[in-house]
Amino acid sequence: MYRCSAILTVVLGLAMPMAQAGQLVTAPSIAGGAQSRSVSADRLHSLDRYMQAVTGPTGYLGAVTLVMRDGKLVQHRAYGHRDLARRQPMAEDAIFRIYSMSKTVTSVAVLMLLEEGRIGLDDPVSRYLPEFSTMQVVQDESVGPPVRQPAADPITIHQLLTHTAGFPAGLPGDERASTEVQRLNPHGAADLAGFVQRLSRTPLAADPGTRFGYDGAATELLARLVEVVAGVPFADYLHQRLFDPLKMVDTGFYVPRPQRNRVVDITTMGPHGRLVLADGPSAKHPGEPLNPYTSGAGGLYSTAADYARFCQMLLNGGSLDGVSILGHKTVELMMLNHLSQLDPPVTQFSQAEGFGLGGYVVIDPARRGQLGSPGQFGWAGAASTSYTIDRREGLVAIVLLQHLPNDRADDLPRISRHFYNLVYQALEP
Repeated sequence: MYRCSAILTVVLGLAMPMAQAGQLVTAPSIAGGAQSRSVSADRLHSLDRYMQAVTGPTGYLGAVTLVMRDGKLVQHRAYGHRDLARRQPMAEDAIFRIYSMSKTVTSVAVLMLLEEGRIGLDDPVSRYLPEFSTMQVVQDESVGPPVRQPAADPITIHQLLTHTAGFPAGLPGDERASTEVQRLNPHGAADLAGFVQRLSRTPLAADPGTRFGYDGAATELLARLVEVVAGVPFADYLHQRLFDPLKMVDTGFYVPRPQRNRVVDITTMGPHGRLVLADGPSAKHPGEPLNPYTSGAGGLYSTAADYARFCQMLLNGGSLDGVSILGHKTVELMMLNHLSQLDPPVTQFSQAEGFGLGGYVVIDPARRGQLGSPGQFGWAGAASTSYTIDRREGLVAIVLLQHLPNDRADDLPRISRHFYNLVYQALEP
């Protein structure tokens, strides 16, 4: 799964002298002042200067960025350091905990089963996970014991993919349902089957299909769905059907010991305005599994180069280097806004973004207030990682840092909006 950084150019296809369909091919050197097709090298220097500044002595430890246009690699750089002591320079092949960027991967795994005719988007989840055949919704009354009533409709696979299944998601009125989930602690399960069994005994916070509420539980159910339908462990399915075919050699639920020196330290803001290591076994022992089970919602490690191959596959319409993962109509469906039944059809995070099958979909760039395109697709991870895919511009852009925000007044500023503005301002017609 993990191999030395010497194969990076092979993984990205940079040795190819000419662009071929689906290949990732390098552009002329930015440092030398030459311009790649449709991207301004001079304007990319603004991105470079910004990333150097935010990974300075009082900023983030370090970062890796990667930008591709029309299948060509136009920017891939490491900034700062990978360790809290700021002694080890960040490397382009550094390994990051990508957390919720795992959700898009899980969604692709589910869509592969859809294309094989083994599931349907409108299928009730209980057809495959019978534990969810009698779901209840808890009424969040201010006084008295919680009142449960049968859910108006069964949960569907489509609702899991779009976070409209009704699980508690930190929204107003979710408190009692959230308390029940915390009491049964599905995240403490040893495997996905145990997660499903525990979660099935908790109530929903809303009837399925009535609201968008972003949560990890829905995606964990999808991971278990893959196991049940495919008949193999979720991790094995991802490696056999996705990571190995796409040559994503550094992506998985743990990092083998020989490669753990490449894992970036994960920080949070501590007392006195100083970065400290975050809590958790992965912070103390980088490369260890992020969850006791193979979390489709947030358990993957990866690199910028690996995730770029995954994104480029989607940008190409489902194939890369002659390997077909999804059909182009499936990718089109994936990147449409699937919240049209809601009023307004947007997420809880932005009035300008809807949600597709595994990521946000930009529906109003002007209201969003940053450079981009209608239909732009992407998502982020909890530790300051994010990606975007813009089919209109032929663009893949990735920024990977490793910091858990805690919203303290002295916490580090979020940088993703500035990062993407600087990427888009460098694009030429």
